[in-house]
Amino acid sequence: MKEKIYTIPVLDAFQTESECPFCTLYNTLEQNSINFTLGPSYMENDVRIETNKKGFCLPHYQMMSKEKNSLGLALMLHTHMIHVHKNLNELLKKQKPNKKSSFPSFFSKKGNTGVTENLVEQYLHEIHNSCYICEQIQNTFDRYVDTFFYLWKKDKSFIDLVKKCNGFCLQHFGVLYSTAPNFLNQIQLSDFYECIIPLQLENLKRIEEELDWFIKKFDYRYEKEPWKNSKDALPRGILKMAGSSKKV
Repeated sequence: MKEKIYTIPVLDAFQTESECPFCTLYNTLEQNSINFTLGPSYMENDVRIETNKKGFCLPHYQMMSKEKNSLGLALMLHTHMIHVHKNLNELLKKQKPNKKSSFPSFFSKKGNTGVTENLVEQYLHEIHNSCYICEQIQNTFDRYVDTFFYLWKKDKSFIDLVKKCNGFCLQHFGVLYSTAPNFLNQIQLSDFYECIIPLQLENLKRIEEELDWFIKKFDYRYEKEPWKNSKDALPRGILKMAGSSKKV
């Protein structure tokens, strides 16, 4: 298997014991992005422009607050807050509440489609759903999905590696299942589904059985029986069903 710089993270993830190699990739990207954001980069003008504009989602605010650079986070939060305050203030001046309405509402502006848009609500929605770190992760993660299918088409030893993995979380199985037609021709697609569908179902069954044994171990009749592979079945089962990332 010939490694190239852009294939190494994907190959490493599939060589790591995990319930989902793509969750492993995501978690590594997430930690790297947090380290980058809280590193010297937060003083760079181009990074600060982006963090001022986008801010962060609650999970990433919480993750960064547990790191050791509270000053860096405070500086980014402060300038982001100034940016949002300024924009919101301008929009609220333009769209004052409609006194004729019995319910609070704002004067709206019609877009090109003729649909009335509430600019204040639209801006608040954008701010609430934007995150500098999520965007950085997603851009790289999308390239990892591309790399996965590149390796699948070009390297038979990678196919063998995939066949040996523990399947995927449902979220990332869905990504592979739905995007495969964008990368593979009809013959390749048929072979791909013949591999990953049984792989996924077999590993779901494996987790079910391990969870069943985990539950049985709470019964006094099984108290002296060995745990087998079920001691950590609960967190692995949660990862299998819900993944360890909120976006893909």
